Amino acid sequence: MTDVEKLIEKLKHIEALYSGTTNKGERTAAENARQRVKDRIAQYQEADPPIEFKFTLTNTWSRKLLTALLRRYDIKPYRYYRQRYTTVMAKVSASFVNETLWPEFQELNKELVAHLDATAEEIINAAVYQDSSDAEEIRAITADSVS
Repeated sequence: MTDVEKLIEKLKHIEALYSGTTNKGERTAAENARQRVKDRIAQYQEADPPIEFKFTLTNTWSRKLLTALLRRYDIKPYRYYRQRYTTVMAKVSASFVNETLWPEFQELNKELVAHLDATAEEIINAAVYQDSSDAEEIRAITADSVS
């Protein structure tokens, strides 16, 4: 199994956990998991009407992940004219965001970023130079330290 296939399996497992699956057989049924989450969204909306959320993300991959996750659950992501490209807006119930969407996104994003970081590190070390560690931190020279 390749690293990409392992990552996909991890991401599917995380989604299964947030959809409320109870057994391993159900975890492989992605459509059933998605439907359960969509049903949960409908329940949240009855008790907690959708409000506008603004998500500000730090990188392109996180934005793409959140956008895909929203669309997966039939929630339309958008942004207003002149908003930053890293901003994603959505109308969704606060309960769903707090209890399902955001925790699921954070776990998926953590796995994705770790995979992308490791892949980038491997490529840089192989193609550019073997040591791509952070730059050394040194004390700044001040007038007081020069004597």
